[in-house]
Amino acid sequence: MIYKKDANFPYPVLTNTSNSYVTSQFILNVELHENVHHYRFDFSYEIDSDFINKLLQIDQAQLILVIQSKDNKFYRLSNHQRSVEISKSRISLSKRTSIQLHLQSKADVSFSDNDDLSGLYDRFRNDIIVPAHSILGFSNVVMFEGSSTKPLELFEKKIDPTLKSDIKIELTSETIVIHYRNPEYQFNSLPKSNTLNNPYVYTGLHTALQRFIANNGDEDGYVDLETVDPPSSPLELKLYHLMKKKMIESITVDNIDEVIYAISDKIIEKYTSTVRELISSGS
Repeated sequence: MIYKKDANFPYPVLTNTSNSYVTSQFILNVELHENVHHYRFDFSYEIDSDFINKLLQIDQAQLILVIQSKDNKFYRLSNHQRSVEISKSRISLSKRTSIQLHLQSKADVSFSDNDDLSGLYDRFRNDIIVPAHSILGFSNVVMFEGSSTKPLELFEKKIDPTLKSDIKIELTSETIVIHYRNPEYQFNSLPKSNTLNNPYVYTGLHTALQRFIANNGDEDGYVDLETVDPPSSPLELKLYHLMKKKMIESITVDNIDEVIYAISDKIIEKYTSTVRELISSGS
């Protein structure tokens, strides 16, 4: 479970609002990344208590990452572990997902040497023994309002009857603009019209990523996303962050289609499925 308020325990517990410890900081930071198949939670934490840190070092305590969404998941962490990768088939992230780090004892823990406790416990800390598998502390709660940026937020749609082609892809400083000569090309009269526009979205992404490579790649057209500086162009910066969120490590002209598959949440598969639904329904 996630502890969002102080709970009552019969022994001192390390929390960010606890009065049981002189310094009670237990801060968790989390970054969410995802690709087509997995979510990855990269995290870091700070614990002020030397006593608690020593328990972790000597394997008398362990960290447990708790993810609360449509269901609850618990992940026991090794001492130096700083990420958890989870198959999308094993977890469903809701629009509001809560994450917290718990400290749990692995053996009976005596608090007689816990010099981090407040003076309130000086007289009887020698008598405090916390049983194995008990909560020793819990961090702040990190909230996520949904998952990563959707690629469609990169796009604008405009009608231009003067076009000399059916559609035109324009790259502005901030967005990918799809110009349509005829509004009927947007399928607005049909169900799931946005999905029916996915081939245009694919073309727009392909065009934008080609320019991204041209502006940020080396002489061989290779962009190492782990080392390249974030682009100054707002549109390219959006693409950069989107690829990083989707755990893309590099991009070249040869793997653009693989990158689009990873960042676009199966837009061609969704387009195909929608067309089949419309055909079967007689629309």
